[in-house]
Amino acid sequence: MIEFDTRPDRDAEVALVGRSNVGKSTLMRELTGHSFDTGGKPGVTREPNHYDWAPEDFVITDLPGFGFMSGVDEDLREEIKTEIVHYLEAYADNVLVAVLVVDGKSVIDIIDRHSGPDEIPYDVEMFHFLRELDIPTVVAVNKMDKVDNEDERLNELCDRLGLYPPWKQWQEVIAPISAKKGQLEPLHEAVREHLHEQNRDDLFKFF
Repeated sequence: MIEFDTRPDRDAEVALVGRSNVGKSTLMRELTGHSFDTGGKPGVTREPNHYDWAPEDFVITDLPGFGFMSGVDEDLREEIKTEIVHYLEAYADNVLVAVLVVDGKSVIDIIDRHSGPDEIPYDVEMFHFLRELDIPTVVAVNKMDKVDNEDERLNELCDRLGLYPPWKQWQEVIAPISAKKGQLEPLHEAVREHLHEQNRDDLFKFF
């Protein structure tokens, strides 16, 4: 059984969501300075990781990865995805910003491979689901240090997400980063913009 009801009693939240193996746990470590299990194989994080600061009514949550995980059967994958959806629905009013983490190197190939008349790619589906919940959403495009033509890749991603390119007009939504190298400035700026809109400048110190 996956344990999903471990959330600390905190009102405000920033939630990290995304496929397995896109670097969410590495990003979580960079944001919090606190180490969580990370692994080379997908699906290491099966339950939410929460990190809260004692004096603040605030928590950062790293939700488990969804989609393909080697060595994880389809029933469990679907259960994890369902739990993520339920969690986001339950706490939609508390989540100040959702950060949808994607792998900049492979995201276009993955989206295109799973696009068809009867199939919506998980990343695209999750992006629209978060927006339907009225959760301000930033797409953290990770591993950009491995991408040759950054502008082209980010324009393609905007196109797949239904955002009109060029990507630079969406800098509060699209944030190219490299979590492993600690290059997070576009993400910090995008998250702060959404926090500011919700009168939560007090949380800037975390970003």
